[in-house]
Amino acid sequence: MSELEELFVRAARAAADYRRTAGEVPVSGGSSREDAHAAFDLPLPDGPTPASVVVDELVAAADAHLVRTVGPRYFGFVIGGSSPASTAADILTAGWDQNAFSAALSPAAEGAELAAGGWVKELLGLPRDASVGFVTGAQGGNTVGIACGRHWVLAQHGYDVEAGGLIGAPRVRVVTGFERHGTIDRSLKLLGLGTSSLVPVITDDQGALDVDDLARVLSQDRERPTIVCLQAGNVNTGASDDFARAIPLARDAGAWVHVDGAFGLWAAAAPRRAHLVDGVGLADSWSTDAHKWLNVPYDSGLAIVRDPALHGRTMSYAAAYLTGSGGATYSLGDLVPDSSRRARGFAVWAALRELGRSGVADLVERCCALAGRMAERLAEGGATIANDVMLNQVLVGFGDLSKTDAIVAEVQREGTCWLGATTWHDQRLLRISVSNATTTEADIDRSAAAILASAARVGAISG
Repeated sequence: MSELEELFVRAARAAADYRRTAGEVPVSGGSSREDAHAAFDLPLPDGPTPASVVVDELVAAADAHLVRTVGPRYFGFVIGGSSPASTAADILTAGWDQNAFSAALSPAAEGAELAAGGWVKELLGLPRDASVGFVTGAQGGNTVGIACGRHWVLAQHGYDVEAGGLIGAPRVRVVTGFERHGTIDRSLKLLGLGTSSLVPVITDDQGALDVDDLARVLSQDRERPTIVCLQAGNVNTGASDDFARAIPLARDAGAWVHVDGAFGLWAAAAPRRAHLVDGVGLADSWSTDAHKWLNVPYDSGLAIVRDPALHGRTMSYAAAYLTGSGGATYSLGDLVPDSSRRARGFAVWAALRELGRSGVADLVERCCALAGRMAERLAEGGATIANDVMLNQVLVGFGDLSKTDAIVAEVQREGTCWLGATTWHDQRLLRISVSNATTTEADIDRSAAAILASAARVGAISG
């Protein structure tokens, strides 16, 4: 092998060893942040270091401090690990080192994004002609969708926000549920709309938007430019808004409708869960992640907009030295906030080729079934399940909820699985997300037993 080939094989072998053992070792090594910082805090060399030595040093520094988020018993946040084909594609992506701004920089990157974006729209039941921008995640996707909404609603009032800015513009209101994701708020900060533009709508006992209250809110201040942000997959419960009823109401009020569907939008790809997001394709823009339920490596999100021309006008810029930017035809880099950007489409393309339509459906259905199994096992052991487990999220309480954080700390210390806590409806609860393609029933049963044992050790239930 050449020196370069040997180096790449060395790195790939270390990554494969990590993946091979991810389900056999404690999910978190239990090291402290200080230990992790110290492991990397080596003196800056006075001169060059051989690349093979650098790789070995990196593996040695990181190994004891890695969290096995890629493994089958990681239930924190909504993290899906990464599939074999998408991981291999990501290795190739790093090796190819393509800038995915335009076809002039990489026809291959553009081709992969166009194909993968088309497959995603097909799976999720979104308009075939919609444009797809590959962003970092929900924050980027929601920012793009709301930016397009800002452009459209102000244009309806005769105002060009890209040229004039927000000073002197009609005041936009953003109507959304009390239980929206925090990235919506940050998007409003970044876009100059501000969180004071928010007009909250009450939500039901599962966190879904109350459509009657939405109608009440929309009936007020009808002359104001309005963006409605809906949600597919409440970050705590997994519940989705009633799109079939809510979107027509928003349309009648002249609003732009954006859907934050970071993970819940993938319910549309599974026949037995698709009813949970009925009507979602009626919206104007959507955001979702590939690095969650599709099990693609970080970072990989998608911003999808019904009107490609509006999408391009909102996000693009032109420069004389850039071939394929701006103008009548928009490049894929004109649809996102980044210019120099990673070719994320290769990994998404590989994941969808590996799974196929039935594989994506099975992945979603299986995770939902496993979440239900986790809820059953914990309830049998004395826990209270605080949400309707309709998707892949489970909220769990044990008697005295003041002990929730102690249970979480004990679960993380013990290492069989990893989960976090959340505050939902004024209750401190364990939050479990089942999103990994490699999780099995045995992993669920083993993890449930470990959680119950941890609860018993901190005195939340009798052992």
